Amino acid sequence: MRRRNVNFKDLQVLVLDEADRMLDMGFLPDIKQIVNRMPQKRQTMLFSATMSTPVMALTRQFQQEPVVIEISKATPPEAIRQVLYPVPKHLKTQLLLALLEQKEVDSMLVFTATKQEADIVTRQLTEAGKSVACIHGDFRQKDRLAALEGFRAGKHRVLVATNIAARGLDVEGISHVINYDVPEHAEDYVHRIGRTARAEADGDAITLVTPDDEALIYRIEHLLGRKLERKTLPDFDYDVPVPSWAKPSAEALLRRTGQSRSLADKWRSMGSGGGGRRGGW
Repeated sequence: MRRRNVNFKDLQVLVLDEADRMLDMGFLPDIKQIVNRMPQKRQTMLFSATMSTPVMALTRQFQQEPVVIEISKATPPEAIRQVLYPVPKHLKTQLLLALLEQKEVDSMLVFTATKQEADIVTRQLTEAGKSVACIHGDFRQKDRLAALEGFRAGKHRVLVATNIAARGLDVEGISHVINYDVPEHAEDYVHRIGRTARAEADGDAITLVTPDDEALIYRIEHLLGRKLERKTLPDFDYDVPVPSWAKPSAEALLRRTGQSRSLADKWRSMGSGGGGRRGGW
């Protein structure tokens, strides 16, 4: 479009898919720029898993008297065993490592709330000797695909991701989905845990819950229409005190360790050549 070699004058139908996710990823300015080049007389179809206030604003901006079609709310497959593990915030990574040691864990998809948190968890698991890959919005598309292929092929037992991987990710054989951070939107919980128990298999969805997460858990249970089982891991020490160096945020922890670059920046700086492990994986 910037080179003006695309002509939309004959366009009749515009489809905006995953509208809520595009908004979450900051694509609204690009969407507006593209739509402004479209013919006024057209059919516009907008698809979204959630009808949030920003999505509704988008429909008013790009559609005229739209017809709203809603299907039944998303529910996870019955084959997914859903469990909550209450844990102090400073022990989340230790509990995650303990869960990884369980013999029934074949492959694990771990969801974090932010890119910084994904980077930190990936580093911590790597330092603990785990084979782990990471994807989030700062990675180039080819690097995301390389990480997914390594996870799919069994090179990496763990994939750490933000919500960017929750939809459209189709990897068979994921035995466990871990919500390291509870999602802000209950619908995202359903999309996340739907990455396990695919192709008629069963699977486990484990959510690490801190005291600050209880309101979010209430929304998830309200969406599901039932209470989720709560468990504790036998022999795990839940009474370890908060270390004096603990910081309240991922950003603070990055500053403390002097690791200001994201994993994506590190990958880019190493170039595309060479073999073996790259990007700290």
